[in-house]
Amino acid sequence: MASAEPNAEDAAEAEEAVYEVLPCDRMELSQRLAVEELITTEASYVHNIQLCVSDIRAHLQKKQLPELDLEGLFSNTNDILHVSRRFLKGLEATAGSGQEQLLCISTLFQEFKEEMETVYKVYCASYDHALQLVESYRRDPRLQEEILDTLNATVPHTGASDLSFFLVMPVQRVTKYPLLLGKILENTPSSASAHSALEAAARAMAQVNANINEYKRRREVATKYNKAEHLTLRDRLARLNTHSIAKKTTRLSRLLMHEAGIVAKTEDKEYDDLEEKFQCVASSVATLKENMASYLGHLEAFLLPTPHQSDLQVDEGPAQQYRRLSERLQSAVFPEFKQRVDRLVWQPLCSLSDMLEGPQQLVKKRLDKLLDYEEIQARKSEMGSVSYDEEAAMNTYLAINDLLVAELPQFNQVAVQLLEQILRSFSSLQLDLAAQVLHQAEKELEQLPHGHMPLPSFWKVVEDSLQQSGAQLRAFCQAFETVTPSPGAQPLTPAEERKVLSLVSKHGPDKLYQVTSNISGSKDLDLTLLRGQIVALLQGADTKGNTSRWLVDAGGPRGFVPAAKLRPYSPVQVQQPGMQLLTLDSGTERRRHSYASPEAPRPQVATFTPTFRVVAGFSFAARSPQEVTLQAGQPVVVLEPHDKKGSTEWSLVEVNGQRGYVPSSYLVTVPVQDPAGWSLPV
Repeated sequence: MASAEPNAEDAAEAEEAVYEVLPCDRMELSQRLAVEELITTEASYVHNIQLCVSDIRAHLQKKQLPELDLEGLFSNTNDILHVSRRFLKGLEATAGSGQEQLLCISTLFQEFKEEMETVYKVYCASYDHALQLVESYRRDPRLQEEILDTLNATVPHTGASDLSFFLVMPVQRVTKYPLLLGKILENTPSSASAHSALEAAARAMAQVNANINEYKRRREVATKYNKAEHLTLRDRLARLNTHSIAKKTTRLSRLLMHEAGIVAKTEDKEYDDLEEKFQCVASSVATLKENMASYLGHLEAFLLPTPHQSDLQVDEGPAQQYRRLSERLQSAVFPEFKQRVDRLVWQPLCSLSDMLEGPQQLVKKRLDKLLDYEEIQARKSEMGSVSYDEEAAMNTYLAINDLLVAELPQFNQVAVQLLEQILRSFSSLQLDLAAQVLHQAEKELEQLPHGHMPLPSFWKVVEDSLQQSGAQLRAFCQAFETVTPSPGAQPLTPAEERKVLSLVSKHGPDKLYQVTSNISGSKDLDLTLLRGQIVALLQGADTKGNTSRWLVDAGGPRGFVPAAKLRPYSPVQVQQPGMQLLTLDSGTERRRHSYASPEAPRPQVATFTPTFRVVAGFSFAARSPQEVTLQAGQPVVVLEPHDKKGSTEWSLVEVNGQRGYVPSSYLVTVPVQDPAGWSLPV
């Protein structure tokens, strides 16, 4: 114990000696300690970031937990690690003494300030989102257990309880650089050669932090306004209040004054050029997406029919080879092409379209904030001051404008590159599809008799085949017309006879035409007629002078029909013993029509012998006094093939002495005996 006392006294004397050094020596010692703190803490920081990236993130990635958003958690820590490693290497290379080391440190900060600002502003802007993710994972026991397991397995010596222990390190480090430089500067005499360099480095890092804070504020404003809101009418009405109505009214008034030239618009050539290019890109993406959706829909419809699966009753030959080619294309080539288009074109295009929503919303919001900014500026010039809320509104506009001006160039460039890559992918896929189809077709073509035939000879064979097929088709048409009875050769039913008599009395026999094939009206004022119906010509052209569309009277409804499907009507006269020609009652004056010739003579109309009769094809129960009940197979007499409004869906018939309407589709025309030819519809 006695021997220990002198040692204690010696230590106390040595300690007092340290504090009794000269002030300049004490400043130099503090300066050296501050430099050592900068280098050692940078080394420790780089080591922790290395653990965060290489160990923690890699371990979590191996777990393959879909609920974990690793990109949102760790952001651009890889970029920060890359910059910090190089910065630490530069700091360690400055090891020395005196003013040279301080000058090297100052120069190093000046060299890295832009890189540091670039990587740290991205990380700091997403830091709040990362903390929200950590908090959400903490509320999930299973995820929290997985995270703790990773921390205990990779960094047990840190005692970290969650990821926020590591995630906060980059934020703390970038804010500490000005403090460390300031501490070195405090212990550097103003007369020292490195003093001004250290001052410049400290100011540079302070400016870096200020720029990071400004960028983060802009990002927060952008995050607030760039979300596209899909609100219902009720939600929009619920948001209306006195303040919002007044604000929207002021904006509208300002916008109208801009358009009327009462007040000048705020000109920003740089922003206007950027917005014009952005809108051009957005329009191109929207058009391409619409066209691609249509293309995929048509491709899907093309793949639906499968004619190759039908059992063709043909021998081996071109038909079977075409069947094999069609089956190979439909089952393999085209489905694979569709999958590749969906993966390499459609999905990237949809992602690009989604990327545009945020900037588009921000561009719209900038216009609203610009109108507010101009209004507040005008008020400020008049009154000299504005309220706190108005000042905040002006700052919001400036933040949005600065953010767009800073980031739209890069966004436009990336969007154009993605769009170009999508178009190139689609072109390459089309070329691949053509090559595959050609390859498959060539394999089948080699097996055909003319597969190795010279090209002129091949085209000669094709021409001869087409001529032969055309001759066969013409012969078939002639035979078909010979076998098929002409519509004009068919006797008429009593109802049709009465309609013809009515048309003759109105328009004259020279105006009657018969429909040669079914007509389906596709335009306004077009008629829908069945083959064999009789109509009267009112005018040989439509309202535009088109002579291929005629205006006709169908015995009730009037409208336009194709002239090519009408032929002059020639009634079949069946002479009966004692049959006489009937003349129209001369006492009844024929009704004139604006389209009929007033000079037309009264015709003589022959009586017709019907060879068909109409029966009920189905039973029908009357539901009103205007209808009549039918039994299947019961003969009926059609009085009018339409209702009072001219609709052919209902017919006026007589059954067992009772008259009423029945559905026209329930009536069937059958021959009285077995006549040759086809029966006409009612």
